[in-house]
Formats: sequence, structure tokens, C-alpha cells
Amino acid sequence: MAEASTLKALILDWAGTAVDFGSRAPMGAFVEAFGQVGVTISIPEARGPMGLPKRDHVAALLHSPDIAARWQAAHGAAPTEADIDRVLAIFEPLNVEVIPRHADLIPGLLDVVAEARRRGMKIGSTTGYTRPIMEVLAPLAAAAGYAPDNVVCAGDLAAGRPSPLMMYRTFADIGVWPPAACVKLDDTEPGIAEGLGAGTWTVGLALSGNAAGLSKAELDQLAPDDRAALRARASAALFAAGAHFVIDTVADLLPVLDAIEARLAAGVRP
Repeated sequence: MAEASTLKALILDWAGTAVDFGSRAPMGAFVEAFGQVGVTISIPEARGPMGLPKRDHVAALLHSPDIAARWQAAHGAAPTEADIDRVLAIFEPLNVEVIPRHADLIPGLLDVVAEARRRGMKIGSTTGYTRPIMEVLAPLAAAAGYAPDNVVCAGDLAAGRPSPLMMYRTFADIGVWPPAACVKLDDTEPGIAEGLGAGTWTVGLALSGNAAGLSKAELDQLAPDDRAALRARASAALFAAGAHFVIDTVADLLPVLDAIEARLAAGVRP
């Protein structure tokens, strides 16, 4: 049995973690998709289930009491499985269309990935995005210098987040074990649950992703007290989901990797 004495892999989410500061690409697409079927939803409502596979995300929205009531009023019946597929079929091309406008790498990513590789770590990735969305996003990220060793998408396996199946596929794809020698980096509660379920260390991102929901420009304009309050709220949610550590963005990760290495050397496991 392999020993977890040093870190072997860093496994990253995509939107809000590696690219798309604020995880903004899906939001307008969700609002527009529901609007096209006569149901109004807000950006905060759209953000609620972030991190889930996109079909599960649509289902969670449709079955939330407020949105289900709006659907009932608009269509005269409760939403069905067919309605989930109907909204998803509208959403996915809308999300693909906006991806090029939300593909910028999050500052600090390339330096962290380069250092992780220097330490001998593999770079894995899982995402709540579907394969057609990633077929647009991954080449844009690669052109900017970010190309992880694998990409596992929602829909590739029998279940996505919060199950650990995409993590298991990543372990197999990049050839790393045990899970205690791996770190999962994510900005959502389902993404943290994915790492915990697989047995890895988990690191939440308070300010670059869905938990804050602001672009970098918007975040930079916040007064210090407002920024601190936002960080506190986002951190509390991620810690409540079970994150072992919470940082602002991927740029802050290296000291956490050092801290995890120290724990492993002392025999501590996640």
C-alpha cells in the first residue's frame, strides 16, 4: 500500500478556481435559459447550487420552492424530468457561447501550478461543466498556459459532485494514490464534498469563485471592511462544508501545501 508521505497531486476545479474569477460564465446563461421558458430567476438564485453537474443544478433550481411555484404559475403544472432536460438543452449552448468571455486564468494560477510540478506533483482537474463546454474552454486555457494532466467532466460518469467518482477517475487518469497524498482545490461546497468523499485534503476558495461571485475588478473596488465581511461569509460556508483550509484565491495556495506536507510528515491524514 502506497504511503502518503509527500504530496503527489493537486486537483483543481475550473470556473472560479483556475479560470473565470467570480465564476460568472454560467450565471447569465442560467437566467437566460429560464427566461426563455417564461420563468424569472435571479443571479443569487442561479448561484445557489453551483458546483453540481449542470443537469443536477437545473433540477435543484426547478425543485426549489420559489422557482417551482413560478414554474407552476407559468406552465400550469409542476416541473418534470422532461422540463429539466428542456432547460438544460437551452442552457448548455448559451454557456458555450459566453465561455470565451470568461476564460481568463485566475492570477497566480500558473506560478502555483509550476511550483507544484517542480515538487513532483501531478495536476488533475474535475468540473461541473459538461464535455461540450470544456471542449471550448480547455483549448483557451491551454493557449494561456494552463493544461492540467486530465479533465473529468459532469456527465462522464454515472454521478458527478458531490459524489467522489470524478476524483476516482482522476486518480486513475494521472496515476496517483493514496488519496491522502492529494489536494482538492475548489470554490463550491459540492466541490469540497467531492474531495472529502474521495479522502483528499480539501482547500476552499473564498474570494475567487462562487462564494463571493464578484469579478476581480469588483472585488478590488470593495472597501476593506466589506471585503473582510465577504471573506468571512464565504469562508464560513466552505469550512461548514468540511474544507480543511480556506484561502482567498489559488495564488495563496503554496503555504497551504507546505502546511499539508508538514502534517503528512507528522502522520496526520485528512
